[in-house]
Amino acid sequence: MKIRHLVLSVSIACAGLSAALVTPAAMAQAQEQFFPSLVYRTGAYAPNGVPFANGYADYLKLTNARGGINGVKVSFEECETGYATDRGVECYERLKGKNGGATVFQPLSTGITFALTEKAPIDKIPLITAGYGRSESADGGVFKWNFPIAGTYWVAADVLIQHIGAKEGGLDKLKGKKIALVYHDSPFGKEPIPLLQERAAMHGFQLSLLPVTHPGVEQKATWLQIRRDRPDYVINWGWGVMNSTLIKEAQATGYPRDKIYGVWWAGAEPDVKDVGPGATGYNAITMQHGTEKGADVVKEILAKLHDKGQGTGPKEEVGEVLYMRGLISAMFAVEGVRQAQEKYGKGKWVSAEQARWGYENLNLTQPKLDALGFKGVLRPVSTSCQDHMGANWARIHTWNGSKWEFTSDWLQADEQIIKPMVKAAADKYAAEKKLTRRTAADCQS
Repeated sequence: MKIRHLVLSVSIACAGLSAALVTPAAMAQAQEQFFPSLVYRTGAYAPNGVPFANGYADYLKLTNARGGINGVKVSFEECETGYATDRGVECYERLKGKNGGATVFQPLSTGITFALTEKAPIDKIPLITAGYGRSESADGGVFKWNFPIAGTYWVAADVLIQHIGAKEGGLDKLKGKKIALVYHDSPFGKEPIPLLQERAAMHGFQLSLLPVTHPGVEQKATWLQIRRDRPDYVINWGWGVMNSTLIKEAQATGYPRDKIYGVWWAGAEPDVKDVGPGATGYNAITMQHGTEKGADVVKEILAKLHDKGQGTGPKEEVGEVLYMRGLISAMFAVEGVRQAQEKYGKGKWVSAEQARWGYENLNLTQPKLDALGFKGVLRPVSTSCQDHMGANWARIHTWNGSKWEFTSDWLQADEQIIKPMVKAAADKYAAEKKLTRRTAADCQS
């Protein structure tokens, strides 16, 4: 009995010593990096929300199939928002502390972004709003926790006007032209208005603003006005069912589809497939990428996930526009963590606050993007303390009746116009919220 008690005592002592030797750093190293996923797989916006969510999930699965982020595996959990701001905030509150803490949130809604912008600095959790959200949040000097990586709505609107001007033979040829903005009557739809008004003042075109009530299925009065005013171009700032409804109304009104340009949330397969040949000629700006069925990352996802029955959603949508948008958004989230590991420990779990540093110092060079499978899909993205966007390139693609085709070269937003607007809007926000701009020391932290 004495020997047995001695062995048991030694075993307990060794167990205690082993536990003591498991440092917080070692525990963190074994922890999974948690990426909450705010989705809308139900409701009026589900046809567009579902492929984005599928692409987002598949890239996180692919990250694990590749061995994690320098060995750190990732996990995710979806929460259904229905594109409603109040539900988005509820999802944020529910998920922010789970599984060791959220790494980053991607609201997938400008309304939800506006709400979470007030919460992120308090909770010290970054927000990635790739291609949406507050345009002025590109200014990292005021918006420390917001990252509209790869483009804002002012970038999209600016490039669209540049492209339309080029079609007319130069921006000076826009004088006297009529351009109508048909927009979702929400924070999302109102975002491009300041930029378009600025361009209208510069070039002398007449801008008409035509709001459409959520969810966008009732547009009869809007198109009666378009028939009456006969604008030279229509810009569609829509989402979900609003987009296909707009194209059908244009077809019924006889308005030429090749004179309509959608934002990058109005230029995907769900927007045109139901209209088919009737949508031929409809254009949309892209957030760099389009349909990318031939991309290396798509081929890898098919081979490592879908061919093994581990993919998310239908195999045939892999590589389509919104699937790619979700996939790219997840890639930004993952690569920010990888960048943070360069500072805080390669192969280690990083906190949300540490991940924020990674997103602020993102340096996705072309060789890095190519190695990740995005050759020909994306151009380099490089963020900094002052620039939380990191890229301002886009292209135009056009629906040919059966698929999207690129119909422009790479186009770049005019920073001489946008930067002063961003700074003025950010300064106004800072004054309203009684914030001070970040110091040089804070930029290094």
